[in-house]
Amino acid sequence: MSDLINPGLVLLDRDLGESTESVIGALAATVHREGRASTAASLAADALAREAKNATGIPGGIGIPHCRSEAVTQATLVMARLAPAVDFGAKDGPADIVFFIAAPAGADQEHLKLLSKLARSLMKKPFVASLRAAQSPEEVVDIVDTALGLAPQPDDAAAAPTAATGTAAAGSSAATGPAATGADGSAATGTGGAAAGAAVAGASGATAASNAGTQAPTGTHAPLTESATSTAPDDAGARGPRRLVAVTACPTGIAHTYMAADALANTAQEMGVDLQVETQGSSGATRLDPAVIGQAEAVIFATDVDVRERSRFAGLPYIASAVKRGIDEPREMIQEALEAADDPQAPKVTGDGGEISAAVTGSEGWGTRIRKAVMTGVSYMIPFVAAGGLLMAIAFMIADPVLVAQQADDILATTTLGNLGDVSLAMYLGAVLFKTGNLAISLLVPALAGYIAYGLADRPGIAPGFAAGLVANFMGAGFIGGIVGGLLAGICAYWLTLPRLPRWLGSLMPVVIIPLLATLFAGGLLFLLIGGPIAAFMTWLTSLLAGMSGASAVALGAVLGLMMCSDLGGPINKVAYSFAVAGLGAATVTNTAPQEIMATVIAAGMVPPLGMALASTVLGRKYFSAAERENGKTSWLLGASFISEGAIPFAAADPLRVIPASMAGGVITGALTMAWGVTSAAPHGGIWILPVVDGRWGFVAAILAGTVVTAVLVTLFKRIGNVKKHVGEVPGVPQTQQTVEV
Repeated sequence: MSDLINPGLVLLDRDLGESTESVIGALAATVHREGRASTAASLAADALAREAKNATGIPGGIGIPHCRSEAVTQATLVMARLAPAVDFGAKDGPADIVFFIAAPAGADQEHLKLLSKLARSLMKKPFVASLRAAQSPEEVVDIVDTALGLAPQPDDAAAAPTAATGTAAAGSSAATGPAATGADGSAATGTGGAAAGAAVAGASGATAASNAGTQAPTGTHAPLTESATSTAPDDAGARGPRRLVAVTACPTGIAHTYMAADALANTAQEMGVDLQVETQGSSGATRLDPAVIGQAEAVIFATDVDVRERSRFAGLPYIASAVKRGIDEPREMIQEALEAADDPQAPKVTGDGGEISAAVTGSEGWGTRIRKAVMTGVSYMIPFVAAGGLLMAIAFMIADPVLVAQQADDILATTTLGNLGDVSLAMYLGAVLFKTGNLAISLLVPALAGYIAYGLADRPGIAPGFAAGLVANFMGAGFIGGIVGGLLAGICAYWLTLPRLPRWLGSLMPVVIIPLLATLFAGGLLFLLIGGPIAAFMTWLTSLLAGMSGASAVALGAVLGLMMCSDLGGPINKVAYSFAVAGLGAATVTNTAPQEIMATVIAAGMVPPLGMALASTVLGRKYFSAAERENGKTSWLLGASFISEGAIPFAAADPLRVIPASMAGGVITGALTMAWGVTSAAPHGGIWILPVVDGRWGFVAAILAGTVVTAVLVTLFKRIGNVKKHVGEVPGVPQTQQTVEV
């Protein structure tokens, strides 16, 4: 028997609530009850965070929530047959069969392979049908063990009348006993079983099953453990079968990676297309044979993470999408890839060795691409600001802030550690830290622009993007100039990758021609047309912020607090945060307005999870379910660390009460931090950055005020709405097992 699942981890015909949150909460509680997780709340939070990235429902009435979590102590499967079914985001409706895959953060390869094999089994109709027909938890465990190749084998294979024979029987996923029963109740036997195995058992393809559990060496053309292969019929036409390759990958690399591979490969076989898939999953990746790539007409990227070694596919037309589309719409993706292969204007993989971002897909509009590119630039920019801001803050702590800011260059030019002269050691070290931090901060705008361009055009955009950022800095256009310059450079670089060019010229594009022309385009427009007006606007904005005081500063703080708490890490939250981070580089000893804005944004962003923690664990426990109370315990730490997403489980379950209460608390906190002149040189860190916060007690007091307001309001809203009558224990878990000790 597998140690992944036991009868205590099987819930048959249970009502686990009407939302994914309640189902996942109950399944996480089951894992904890069986002693396989340290806390149910942390596991549920990690699974919900994974669910928020992409829905885990797949066609056929199946949900497969999964995650890796520090809370998991042993790799675990929980199977639930739901009554009623719950919507997990599949296109064809709600799911009545749910497998919760909980993997430890450092799961071993053998367990990861078994978990991945289970995910692939869920793509097989006989396997799912047998789960729906199972009469007991023990029967479900036997079915799963059989699918994983872990069930005891009879001495005489012929003695098992329902066992599939031939190729299918050799596979680890070959169905025996109940697992071999089709949707119509007929058993798969003889050649019929082999045919079923070729279609749905084991790894994709008729011979892949016999390779399960092994890994073919690089360069082989045979079906691989970590790749799914489809072979077209011999009569595919005079031109021979169309040839495609694909890469599938998801953040956890356990389920969707392999399910998408199987869906694409099986569909390609039906369409008469020769498709080979490379799965870049958690249990390892087997590279496609370079000869196979060389014969391919196009490549499909069904990924939620960057593609490893993308340059191997240089020159091939490509389509890209989230990995889940590979499960939901494999036929459409294959058709689009074939059309791209026939279209001379289709985008092609560049040969610069860059990684393709899953965020950029051919089906996205330019508005979405630009928004994601700006967010990419901000995310890459933050480390420069964090390092530089904290170093400067430490310098101000060990030396006179005004003197070190004014004299750092002179001190470093005339003294050394061995020859300090009249300069004190504290002042010298302060000058070193200040200058180092100042130089790091000076890269803020170039990094922002460079990685915005990268988000639009991959690596060919980085050099022109950085150059445009330097031009924006030189002209005084600030972070707005950097955003505009990065977009110009990225769009130009992207356009330059589109034309089909001779191979000798194509090899020069990413390293010479694209950087030259895109830099000229973006830098020229900034110098000649738009840099000046942007610089004038930035000068006005800086003066306005520096002169803010009294009511105007309080109003700005209230607006920023409202934005930070309106969608809990969503686009509005990110706009406010990006505004604060991007402006932080303009802060000086005499102009602390950008640091006041930074402190306001951080403090307000901490309020929603802290408010939900206070409400669910102290003020209004009776209005929250057991799972929510467990989430509340985790939210204390998440809120203290400035992770606004800690409130998402509460908002998802009750948005009309949670979000308005959070926004009210954010308004209070934002207004108070601005009114009290609190400043922060660090762009992140929550309560842990108190040593570098000026006005730290005001910072703490503002957070506490907003937290209390949010907690009181959400409790009051739930009381007025008579929410108590809706609150029960975690569905599907006996009441005696509800209390979870942390």
